[in-house]
Amino acid sequence: MQTNFSLAQLADPDIAEAETILRKCVHCGFCTATCPTFVLLGDELDSPRGRIYLIKETLEQDKPASKEFARHIDRCLSCLSCMTTCPSGVNYMHLVDHARHHIDRTYRRPVTDLLMRRVLALILPYSGRFRLSLLGAFVGKPIFRLVDQVWKRFRKDPPNAPTDCSLWSRTRALFELSPTMFKARSRSDKPGTFPAEGTRRGRVTLLTGCAQSVLAPEINDATIRLLNRLGFDIVVAKGAGCCGALVHHMGRTADAEAMAQANIGAWMRELEAEGLDAVIINASGCGTTVKDYGYMLRENPDWAERAARISALTQDVTEFLIGQEMPRPRDTGGLRVAYHSACSMQHGQGLREEPTSLLRNAGFEVHNVPEGHLCCGSAGVYNILQPGIATRLRDRKVTNIESTEPDLVATGNLGCITQISTGTDLPVVHTVELLDWASGGPKPPAL
Repeated sequence: MQTNFSLAQLADPDIAEAETILRKCVHCGFCTATCPTFVLLGDELDSPRGRIYLIKETLEQDKPASKEFARHIDRCLSCLSCMTTCPSGVNYMHLVDHARHHIDRTYRRPVTDLLMRRVLALILPYSGRFRLSLLGAFVGKPIFRLVDQVWKRFRKDPPNAPTDCSLWSRTRALFELSPTMFKARSRSDKPGTFPAEGTRRGRVTLLTGCAQSVLAPEINDATIRLLNRLGFDIVVAKGAGCCGALVHHMGRTADAEAMAQANIGAWMRELEAEGLDAVIINASGCGTTVKDYGYMLRENPDWAERAARISALTQDVTEFLIGQEMPRPRDTGGLRVAYHSACSMQHGQGLREEPTSLLRNAGFEVHNVPEGHLCCGSAGVYNILQPGIATRLRDRKVTNIESTEPDLVATGNLGCITQISTGTDLPVVHTVELLDWASGGPKPPAL
């Protein structure tokens, strides 16, 4: 793609990088076939190619983000399916992240939209605040449902229409996604070391996350048990917290970089003290972001080298386990598992065979889901900010999952677990929970 940036514009490293990415695009349109929003809406501007044109025009002309620009960029899930399809190697992830930052800097959002985003950014990345907010959601959910039934009678448009992202629909999504019960705090909530069982084979650190530690602490517990059983000391580093993905995908670059620096600092202290074999991530959305820390902080002379080092050490838990000698599995009944590959796993990190190979070796009958390349609609806070599109993608995903007639669903990302669970009665569990169970751990609570 031909570009027309001035030399003054190209002096900005972010613009220079955007130009490099734009020049790789050859307009082929392969990306449109695998883009969930284009498949759903059929609008060229809601495809990667269409968004690339919008980004090119806006950046070249050095214009503030328009309402149209923000609308079509906001509808992007950052599922990165287009990057898997692209024959030219266009790094759409970095380009759309830059576009979101441009919107955050130059576009004046409607007040309700701005407030919703600020509330999400102030609550979700912080486990204490998030836990407290769930108490309010638990109390308010029955009241909201009652009021919502009345509200629906007066609406002109059907609720959750494809482009519906009204404040009311977003509030409905918040309540629908909130859990119906509280879970006890995990032992991994506090910093500390969980020693290996038997012969010690290494030392790794685990990102316990923000929302996951509140909504599904059993995932971290299963990860610790399994890795301890394999002979690894597990360190939950003091000072590590949210990976920054949630705010990064809202264009809040400074907030994301601050969270990245906090994690890098915490893990570097452990690396320099007693050494680390890996930084283990058990939420693939977080893994995609942590593996990109080196890029995020490339222009920061104080952090660039350390960020690159941490990114190089980072592995998804299944990526790490595929290189280990797993114990002989117990009999788990040969359950039929529909494996949903999270977008951040298959497209963001390029991990496709590792999870299914581990599950099959553990004795499960694994089936891939039709249209597996399409997103379930979770995408961080997308299912809150774009509930109409997200609901239709979820329903399409659930239909494909149920067509395999499974006993349960397995996936490697909390967002997908939460999203899919709202659309089916099938139990949805994390891959590592099944691997822990097969190797001597307790049966996953969802089963």
